Amino acid sequence: MVCADFNYPAKIERGEDGRHLVTFPDFGWGVTDGATREEALTEARDMLRELITATMRDGKDLPAPFHMGWRNGPLVLPPIQIVLKAALYESFRESGLSQRQFARQLNIAETEVRRMLNPDHATKVAAIERALVHLGKQVSLSVHFSA
Repeated sequence: MVCADFNYPAKIERGEDGRHLVTFPDFGWGVTDGATREEALTEARDMLRELITATMRDGKDLPAPFHMGWRNGPLVLPPIQIVLKAALYESFRESGLSQRQFARQLNIAETEVRRMLNPDHATKVAAIERALVHLGKQVSLSVHFSA
């Protein structure tokens, strides 16, 4: 089984002012920072949400996370809603369907499909899951507990 992975490796460096600078090499643009490493990683999660959202708005392909080159950097997971939207976005693009065709297949209005594919619209998880299942995907969730 192939899984969509939206855990992106972050690169953390110290700036001249001592702040922790975070970038996501897979995207090639964007930087955030924090006074502490923890603060920088919190900001990085928000920045990753914005990087994914902007890529989707532009109608571009989301980069595949390249984990092997950044073993020393932490993996950052964006908010769950964006993970689901990104999975739907990628699955829909792979399907080759038009929004109109997809709406007909789901028996919903085309405007609802546009909302589901809009990263800024708060779509219910059940609606995204139904659309993903229709596209042949299975949604699963893992919760990892800190030691």
